[in-house]
Amino acid sequence: MTVRELEARLDALPRLGVGISAEYGVRPSIDPTAFAADHPGLIHFVEYGTDTDRGLDPTVLAWVDAGGAATYHFLDVNFEEPDDLDAAWMEETSGFVARLGAPWLCGDSGLWHFGPRDRGHGLLLPPILTVESAATTAASVGRLQDATGLCVLPENPPALYFLGDLHILDYFARVSEAADCGLLLDTAHLAIFQKARGGDPLDGLDGFPVDRIVEIHVAGGGEAETADGYRYIDDDHRADLHPDTWTILEWLLPRASRLKAVCYECEHNDVSDTIPIFRRLNDLFPTATP
Repeated sequence: MTVRELEARLDALPRLGVGISAEYGVRPSIDPTAFAADHPGLIHFVEYGTDTDRGLDPTVLAWVDAGGAATYHFLDVNFEEPDDLDAAWMEETSGFVARLGAPWLCGDSGLWHFGPRDRGHGLLLPPILTVESAATTAASVGRLQDATGLCVLPENPPALYFLGDLHILDYFARVSEAADCGLLLDTAHLAIFQKARGGDPLDGLDGFPVDRIVEIHVAGGGEAETADGYRYIDDDHRADLHPDTWTILEWLLPRASRLKAVCYECEHNDVSDTIPIFRRLNDLFPTATP
C-alpha cells in the first residue's frame, strides 16, 4: 500500500467524536445508553472491549441496536506471537466486529495472555521495545487487517517497566510504517511511560507520525509512591486526568489531522465526576469538524 492509499483509507473513516469505554461482564457504574439520554451530546460512541471467550455484552448490544456507534477493542491477542492469530480467533473476532458495525478494531499491543489463550492466563505486559519485535507486531497487524478488511489500530499499553532500547513512540512508528496501519495513542499510558523514564510528557512526539493517529484514549491517573520512595503515575482510571495527560492531548489535537475519535476510559466513576471532563473533551474535539 502506498502512503497516499493509506492516507485515503484513514481519511475515509468516520469521525465519531467523544466516546466511553466498556468491557464484557465488568458492570460499569455508567451505562452509556442512560448517560446519553440524561446528558445529550456528551458521548457519541462506545468502545467495547472483550475476548472471544466471553463475546458481546447485552449492554453494548442495546446501545448498538438503538443505533449507537461502537468500536471493537480486543483483549486477547499477542501480536508478538504470530501463531496467536489462528483461524478460529480471526473468524470470531471478525464476527464480533461485524455485529457491532465497528468501523475499525483496536487494542493494546502487548501480551494479553501467558501460554494458551484462556481467561485464567490473562494479563497485559508491554511489548519488547526492539526493532525485531516491532517487525513481528507489524506483520500480525497486517494479517489482521487483511482478515477483517478493516483498519487495525495498535495501542501503546500501560507499564512502568519496559525491556528493549526503543522509545515507545519509535516502536509504534515502526509498526505503522511496516504494517500500513493507523494508530491509537493512549495519552495516559504515554504519560506513565514518559514519567517512568524521567522525561518530558512530549518527548519523542515531534518525530512521531501524528497524521496516522485515528483514535486517542484518555483516562484518569494519580501520583503514587512505593514504599522505597519511587514516584509514578498510577493507571487507576479515576475521573480526573493527570496534568501530563492533558498536556499530551492538547499538544496532539491541532496536529493529529486524521483523528476520528477520543475515548474517555471512565466507566467505573460516578457520573457527576465525569461530566466536566466529557464537556471539556467535547469542546476540544467536537463531533463535527470545525
